[in-house]
Amino acid sequence: MNEWEKLYIPAVLKGMLITLRHFFKKKATIQYPEQKRAFPKVFRGLHVLNRDEEGRERCTACGLCAVACPAEAITMEAAERQPGEEHLYREEKYAAKYEINMLRCIFCGLCEEACPKDAVYLSETVTPANYARAGFIYKKQDLLIPDPNKEPEEYQRALGHRAKKN
Repeated sequence: MNEWEKLYIPAVLKGMLITLRHFFKKKATIQYPEQKRAFPKVFRGLHVLNRDEEGRERCTACGLCAVACPAEAITMEAAERQPGEEHLYREEKYAAKYEINMLRCIFCGLCEEACPKDAVYLSETVTPANYARAGFIYKKQDLLIPDPNKEPEEYQRALGHRAKKN
């Protein structure tokens, strides 16, 4: 080591140069409440039970989504449509009980792929936080998309971009 290196001036200047370069780089952090990071197109969020254009539920309680779920997070019970309920359900069979345990769900999207009627899909909404375990078990009414005839604006917002393939 010579006298110049013993003063550590080159090392200090080198460190200051690195710090100065970081001042002009794009920042990795965002100011969260004001700015929101855009999610990628393949993001899988909350489950949604879809309706058709007439407001009837698409789910026919076939159970393919529950069978395809590797985490066994979906439970359902089927029921027969009664006379006079044609405006509520598309098929003769419907899901009387449909629950998803979000603590078990791994957001793999297999339920979405297994559904032959496009009744269930994963939306672009992040699962909200909760303090109780019971708050993470979503029932049918929590998952059902708004009726397009009664609430068209909320229906379009809840549809997202992936559900428009029908």
